[in-house]
Amino acid sequence: MPMPRVRLLRLSALLCAALLAGGTCAAAPRDKDDKKADTREDGTHRFALIGHSFNDGGEKRLKKAIDETDDKSTAFVVVTGIKATGEPCSDKLYQQRRELFDDAKRPMVVLPAGSDWTECRNSAGRTNAIERLNRVREVFYGEPSSLGARKLALTRLSMSPRFRSYAENAHWSMGKVLYATVNLPANNNHYIMEAGRNSEYEDRLVANRFWLNRLFAIAKRDKLEAVVLFSEGDLKALSQPTGLRALLRRAVPDNDGFAETRRQVVALAQKFQGKVLLVDTAAPAKGAKPAIEWRGNVGHLSTGATALEVEVDPGARNLFKVEAP
Repeated sequence: MPMPRVRLLRLSALLCAALLAGGTCAAAPRDKDDKKADTREDGTHRFALIGHSFNDGGEKRLKKAIDETDDKSTAFVVVTGIKATGEPCSDKLYQQRRELFDDAKRPMVVLPAGSDWTECRNSAGRTNAIERLNRVREVFYGEPSSLGARKLALTRLSMSPRFRSYAENAHWSMGKVLYATVNLPANNNHYIMEAGRNSEYEDRLVANRFWLNRLFAIAKRDKLEAVVLFSEGDLKALSQPTGLRALLRRAVPDNDGFAETRRQVVALAQKFQGKVLLVDTAAPAKGAKPAIEWRGNVGHLSTGATALEVEVDPGARNLFKVEAP
């Protein structure tokens, strides 16, 4: 019986890691022109974003979005979401999407959305969120690298013994910018209103708190110019109260699943010399094109259900420039 492709890839990665220790396994050679296209000497580079393109048009539209962002000028592609809400939470579908991402030319960094796990139900109609999240982690986050034919080395939160389950949180650097994914699903961060049912949310809150502190510590240590955080959910950081108003309990509803993370990000950004860009898949205002809005050094970009490209130019007045692919 043939070995499933994901298991074979994971086994190959582990075997290669073992051989590297003995100096007998070399990474696949990279085309010199392709490498230059990733990042220029001045740190200028370009990355692409794919929102929930499969919510309207299914896998055909997702494939089209990947094709649109697969040119050599793209250093990496961040995909938020594996499947649409109406698609099954099945191992078969997860495997199909894994193979689709693996076949892409550019490095693909995949971030889970709420539709991939929080909204899943078993045959009895009960929530199956935690089991499905663990399965998504097994299928998509078993290696210390991106998906896609070209690989991008990633540092995962799961490398910390205390947070071995949280492999979906990853960071990498390009030029003088630190990029990172944070599992913050759009449906209020999977905060459940019924009492006593938020253990998953509370555990992930602790993991994300540790993760964010680490990211900004790295950015300060390496004197980076910016931190870019990718999530599905919109933290609404630009609306976070400041000053004395921030101390008022009524300023933030008790059932806001993003409140603590929002406060943390804003506090960390205030102590950071560079820019902090938050990227999510919330829908832009009706009729508006996706654009970055700034408040101080904190910027916010909602991609919606579309594909975008962002040019990063350290020498430009605006570090980040949003473009259509």
